[in-house]
Amino acid sequence: MELTAKLVQLLPLQTGEGKNGQWKKQDIIVETSGQYPKKICISIWGDKVEESKLQIGNDLNISFDVESREYNGRWYTDVKAWKIDVAGGGAGPQGDMGHDQQTPPPVEEGELDDLPF
Repeated sequence: MELTAKLVQLLPLQTGEGKNGQWKKQDIIVETSGQYPKKICISIWGDKVEESKLQIGNDLNISFDVESREYNGRWYTDVKAWKIDVAGGGAGPQGDMGHDQQTPPPVEEGELDDLPF
C-alpha cells in the first residue's frame, strides 16, 4: 500500500537487543490531506530509519504493510513502512507550501475590497 502524508510528529527512537542482535524502531505520526485529514502512527524498523528524511513538515511518500495479530484474545494492528521518500524528491516540504504561506497582494490606499465581510 502507498500513502502520501505530512510528517507531524516523531516519537522517541526505540532500541534494544534481541536474539538476532540489535534493533531500532522509529514511530512517526503523519497526517493525510483532504476534507477529513487522518493522523496515522507508522513504524519504521532497522536500516529504513533515515533521519535526513524524517523532518517535521516534510511530505512523505510511504510504502507500507498493515498487519494484525492476536495476543491473549485481543487484536493488535501495526502499520510498518518498508520504503519512505520525501514527496517531490526534495529535502523539504513541497506539496502545500504555496497554499499556506501565500500572502494577498497589497491593497493600495483608496482601493476598496469588494468582499462582503
